[in-house]
Amino acid sequence: MLCKIREWRLSDAADLATALSNKKVQDNLRDGLPFPYTENDGVEYINAMLTADKNDTFAFAITVDDKVIGSIGVFRQGNIHRLTAELGYYISEEYWGNGVMTEAVKQICEYVFRNSDIIRIYAEPFSHNTASCRVLEKAGFQFEGLLRQNAIKNNKVIDMKMYALIKE
Repeated sequence: MLCKIREWRLSDAADLATALSNKKVQDNLRDGLPFPYTENDGVEYINAMLTADKNDTFAFAITVDDKVIGSIGVFRQGNIHRLTAELGYYISEEYWGNGVMTEAVKQICEYVFRNSDIIRIYAEPFSHNTASCRVLEKAGFQFEGLLRQNAIKNNKVIDMKMYALIKE
């Protein structure tokens, strides 16, 4: 299945709300997102991404046949980590397991390395999210270590994994 990443449009808010109003999707993300996620929440997020500093925030819609099925972003870190950025992503459950996310990760990493001075992109999936770990591995990320008892999600203390991709 072919996917593309592209800049957000305000008209994407409804598709964004549909993707994020699934508890299974939100269970693999950090806390702080409203549930259910509304179209208005989507408009606020899209506006924030469209007005963000383009040298620090690389945020795109993931599309299949120009329908938004998810979100992907790379966010520059600060201070001594200013050439490092964190990757975050999700797609609608119906698109899980068919290679779409791996392709989107490859596309955004190529874009960021080509269009910025960032030299390292990392991601920290929950250790139990084996599908997300496989996405990163298939996209060329290296496993760097286990972050033991690193997060609390759904009232459980959980481990996370550290993956990174270094600019060649």
